[in-house]
Amino acid sequence: MIKIIAIHQVKADKVEEFIRMATPLVDATRKKDKGCIRYELVQDVKNPQNLTMLEEWEDQDSIQAHMSSTHFKEITTATADLLEKAPEILICKTVL
Repeated sequence: MIKIIAIHQVKADKVEEFIRMATPLVDATRKKDKGCIRYELVQDVKNPQNLTMLEEWEDQDSIQAHMSSTHFKEITTATADLLEKAPEILICKTVL
């Protein structure tokens, strides 16, 4: 199992727009992407501009298929201007 933490620093005036645009991505990923165990968007309670995708995948092939999907490609292009900087992506494995 592979876990991904994708941290997005969103511009202050674009937070609601980012959430609105991410909603179809989350829905499509949960319904269509084989190997997706968990896929959710969470918001930092101390800094609402930090929006993070928490993901769990069965394997690397599932992640690659997701990243090649239309719903993923469209959102990454569409939200690029809403971000303060490029997302920080952490790829993790469980150790305990």
